[in-house]
Amino acid sequence: MLRTMIIGPDAKQAQQLEKAVSALANEVTVCRILINYPDENELVRTLRTHAPEVVFISFEQSDLAGKIVARVLQEAEGVQFVAFHRTCDAMTLREIMRAGVRELVAEPFELSALVESLRNVKTQIELKPPIYGAKGRIYSFLPAKAGSGATTLALNLAGALARLGGTRVLLSDLDLSSGILRFLLKIRNQHAIMEAVEHLQELDENLWQQLVTNVAKLDVLHSGPMNPNVRVDPAQVHDLGQFWLRNYDVACVDLSGNLERYSLEIIRDSQQVFLVCTPEVPSLHLTREKLAFLKTLDLADRVSVVLNRVSKQSPLTPQQVQDVLGVPVQYSFINDYLVVNRATTSGDFVDPKSKLGRQFEELASGLLNRAVAETGSKRKFLEFLSAPTQALAGTRVPTTR
Repeated sequence: MLRTMIIGPDAKQAQQLEKAVSALANEVTVCRILINYPDENELVRTLRTHAPEVVFISFEQSDLAGKIVARVLQEAEGVQFVAFHRTCDAMTLREIMRAGVRELVAEPFELSALVESLRNVKTQIELKPPIYGAKGRIYSFLPAKAGSGATTLALNLAGALARLGGTRVLLSDLDLSSGILRFLLKIRNQHAIMEAVEHLQELDENLWQQLVTNVAKLDVLHSGPMNPNVRVDPAQVHDLGQFWLRNYDVACVDLSGNLERYSLEIIRDSQQVFLVCTPEVPSLHLTREKLAFLKTLDLADRVSVVLNRVSKQSPLTPQQVQDVLGVPVQYSFINDYLVVNRATTSGDFVDPKSKLGRQFEELASGLLNRAVAETGSKRKFLEFLSAPTQALAGTRVPTTR
């Protein structure tokens, strides 16, 4: 089914076109109508939210329409356009063709003309589907074993990234059977991730803001009440992940560790997967098992091993852990039960000034600085995630012993 949007300053004309398009409801859906020529921010936000394949655009004001066509193509190569107008005279056709648009439907928007134009653009879409560049990046947190602290790491790294400023960050709980982020942050919003999955086709900025809860500049989408029987289509989770990539600079996703099919979809879309273990033999055994499994799916190259709860009393040193696993420990975090417990009790992040909190700040800064460097030194700071970059490797947070 073709996803379309309508842009035009005349509400009556736009509604008339929508009514005509609705006669083709089995083949075409109108995901959004903009009763104006939007400014760049509104246009980009709408495109990233809805990812239309076809844009119906009014050429009543051809100069503004032409600028919008050019900006849409900057955002998503391959989007097709159908111009609409009150008339179909030679001057109108010249303006439309000058803007690079090849299809025109004129009032009263006869069904036969509409079908022909849509057939033509559909042919072009099949030859060259629109490509909406991923504007952000996903970091997944995968526990080697239940209780490894992956949720604590996801929560506090996301909070540290959000505090850096100029970065739009989402924290999502994809542990659908026993997610705990709602409890840790004392969130009262009853809307949860399954509502986002079930309403993918209707997702817009208004609905999305009802689903998420903003906590200290961080958007949080929790997993809802415990439901061991929940079933999720992996394709829907993939589409939701693409929505995140279009609308956030960073999405941190807490996974259950069970490697469900929908979790694997998010892992495939992740820039980096933090596989969290502790320095105990059972945890390391499961770390090796998961690394071996992800390797069979050609996903091991994006996995970073995180050694959590390191202390002087740890049964194994980071070097011994590396020897056991046969891969580097790329990040390690100290064990600070009191700081974590205090944060849990207050429904907050760990104190950024604590030793553990500073480790999260350092990792967030390292991820952010690497992202800036990979997009080119001349680009503005706030634009550092406007294009996908390669997975990070080898950056370490020093172990505090």
